[in-house]
Amino acid sequence: MKLLTQEAWAAYQGRFIALWTDSTHAYALYEPDELVAVELQDGAYPALSYLGANWFQRLAKDLNGHTATGFAETRTAVEHFRELDGRAAWPEFKAPHVEGVHQVAVGPVHAGIIEPGHFRFSVVGEQVLKLEARLGYAHKGTLGLMRGKSARQAARYAARISGDATVAHAIAFARAAEAALGTQVPERAHYLRALMAEIERLANHTSDIGAIAGDAGFAFLEFRFALMREYLCAAAEAAFGHRLMMDVVVPGGVAGDIAEGGAEAIEDAVDALERELPSLTRVFEDYASLQDRVVGAGLVPPTLAAAYNAGGYVGRASGQGGDARQAPGYPPYEALSLSVPVLHEGDVAARIKIRLEEIPESIRLVRAILERLPEGPLALAPEAASGMGLGVAESFRGPVWHWLNIDNGQIQDAFVADASTLHWPLLEYAATTAILADFPLINKSINGSYSGVDL
Repeated sequence: MKLLTQEAWAAYQGRFIALWTDSTHAYALYEPDELVAVELQDGAYPALSYLGANWFQRLAKDLNGHTATGFAETRTAVEHFRELDGRAAWPEFKAPHVEGVHQVAVGPVHAGIIEPGHFRFSVVGEQVLKLEARLGYAHKGTLGLMRGKSARQAARYAARISGDATVAHAIAFARAAEAALGTQVPERAHYLRALMAEIERLANHTSDIGAIAGDAGFAFLEFRFALMREYLCAAAEAAFGHRLMMDVVVPGGVAGDIAEGGAEAIEDAVDALERELPSLTRVFEDYASLQDRVVGAGLVPPTLAAAYNAGGYVGRASGQGGDARQAPGYPPYEALSLSVPVLHEGDVAARIKIRLEEIPESIRLVRAILERLPEGPLALAPEAASGMGLGVAESFRGPVWHWLNIDNGQIQDAFVADASTLHWPLLEYAATTAILADFPLINKSINGSYSGVDL
């Protein structure tokens, strides 16, 4: 970690990832893993000009009362209710000054099983002119719950930050704890973590593709991909005792071994997916009515994606980075699921395509890991030591980062940066390139985690 002056902090150049504060410092994380800090002065620090820093600076004020000097944004991140009795001023959503514009309000209570989030659309006819997303309604207080706990105790909170990425968050948290405490992880645990991460990716990619097809009214693809996801979740339960593999990854290794018959169940699931994937891909590509809904919808310009660092990781499906991922406990900087499509075509169709291209690579990795799975211990108990650590893992959305400051075995402070944090602003833009009826397709194609940014 580099401690900077106020001037050097404000002028620091890099590919921004995240920002947070503790009681004495503000921290900023840049690629690849450059952590810099500045001392707070009267609870304030110089604002950063990166677009991606917006939400983080709002969150620092909500959680810790720390102000970014020179930051003009007045909206909150998660602290929507200003009074002790829950009252707050009615939120203001400013519509564009265009003749005939009106606002459409959606959420935070939705008509399905979904996290709470409010979307305020400004539209003329069906065309979306502006979208403002308001999140944080289920404010869970995860970071506060972690404080005062041991790494093993707090791991349960990390695993519940975003249930669909429970493995990725658990790995990132474990790596942060292991870095802070100097804990070595047994080789077999590395392999099992990698195996679970790829199963999680496959389950989410199949779920996303099917859901997008369903929103476009194409039930056949929705049902077939849902079946593939069910095979994977059932195999995960057979192998690790939980359909989402929650609480299996712990600081120091893994909580349990793969069950008898688990490897065979996983192999059967990926075999079924591999057999059906070519025909499902052809259906997606050949049906003009489906292509009409997804091509050109939800465009994200490369310049905007780069400004939010949403394409900062080389996608393995592009033919780069795949070899590096052969190593269990693979390198911390891995494929960002949205990087290739956002920087290339940038529409819903492209974001489906990258998922379809990643599936065969994940299948290959699952088989390679099972074939080479070494024998040996599953975990080593972390010592009651002190230190600061960063951990990162690749979720199906992209990198998730965890930072821990541990004193004598107890967590003093923590922060989490989910990949969704830098994706939600892109959704707000992408919605303005289409009509209101296309928003469900666009939203699912980017698939930001409501829970992942609600700390």
